[in-house]
Amino acid sequence: MYIISDKWVMQLSIRQKLYMIIPRILTNKLLEAATEYPVVALVGPRQSGKTTLAQGSFVKHRYVSLEDYDVRSIAQQDPRRFLNDYPTEAGIIIDEIQHVPSLLSYMQTIVDAEKKKGYFIVTGSQNFLVDEALTQTLAGRMAVLTLLPLSIRELSASGVLPDKFETLIYKGSYPQVYAQKISIERLYTNYIRLYVERDVRQIRSVSDLSTFAKFMRLCAGRIGQELNLTSLGSDCGITHNTARAWISLLEASYVIFLMYPFYNNFGKRLIKSPKLYFVDTGLACSLLNIETAEQVSEHYLRGNLFESLIISDFLKQQYNRERQPNIYFWRDQGQHEIDCIVDEYPRPVPIEIKSGKTVVSDFFKEFEYWNKLTDNTHLLPYLIYGGSDNQPWPQAHVMSWKSIGNLMNELKKK
Repeated sequence: MYIISDKWVMQLSIRQKLYMIIPRILTNKLLEAATEYPVVALVGPRQSGKTTLAQGSFVKHRYVSLEDYDVRSIAQQDPRRFLNDYPTEAGIIIDEIQHVPSLLSYMQTIVDAEKKKGYFIVTGSQNFLVDEALTQTLAGRMAVLTLLPLSIRELSASGVLPDKFETLIYKGSYPQVYAQKISIERLYTNYIRLYVERDVRQIRSVSDLSTFAKFMRLCAGRIGQELNLTSLGSDCGITHNTARAWISLLEASYVIFLMYPFYNNFGKRLIKSPKLYFVDTGLACSLLNIETAEQVSEHYLRGNLFESLIISDFLKQQYNRERQPNIYFWRDQGQHEIDCIVDEYPRPVPIEIKSGKTVVSDFFKEFEYWNKLTDNTHLLPYLIYGGSDNQPWPQAHVMSWKSIGNLMNELKKK
């Protein structure tokens, strides 16, 4: 049996002194899940703060990372011994479980024998690998929580929310950007290289990594737009099916997400293709060769990047509440569109997103059409804009982008 010291606890204490540790909203949900399930999976993109959150929440657990090749080899060669010898009395945190997903299939016996809640805490940067094993072996024994990069609410509560949305778009929301002084350009360049060269290399269907990197840049150029796989594949020099597979890979590793159209019987022909967004706008800016916040202000995709920023924050709010995202967009073939529809009971809530910093009456025109179409006479929609102040308007709740940090929860209460 391996004997664990408090060495890694001391290392965490040192990190807290060297770097700013930003409290995460998901912490309470994570601790609650550990009192109910023997295995808790914390999934999300690389560098979103999973390791810091897991170590800070379960200080008595042994921590091992499968990024370490020697540790990974032990887990691969003798998984039963690994799972029996590595934990402390409290349990074990296994970082980057996607490197040895077969470990999950060996946990069931230990879980059923030990009967300890929160015994295994696992993290993963590739959701499809975790889910594939989960469905086969640990159904009913594992809770799965998703941790995305920092939300607007988390940034605001820690006093590090930028004053201008252009700055937030450029800097992105990865904790490392705010925890220490670091070159943003270098951070995202290294992130992309690490992702492409390490994570994507594990997927056998991706053999041409340079073409895949080009594919990512083309996706960034289509941020906030409807996904057209034929056009995307043609521009990248790959087939429609390959483009579909690569989109799925980017989704599974939390680089992008697709927002699907809202369907209801309004008697209109609706657009069926999803819209493409990036989980983090800083990563998208790097792929677009945007090097400063000032360049965001002048960029032709400024409005799309702002929309992706807001939609991504809605996604974070839902995951932080341990809810599946219930956000959609709506567009008919007459080009009438609502940027975001939150499907809440008893009626869907329409939200328009405008990067302009001055509210003008033209911002509300789609609401008029929506209200008439849906026979809505009592529910005020929401308008989120690029300015700093909330404003009273009769047509909608007008909110600054800085004020949306708890919007999904507020809608739930209405």
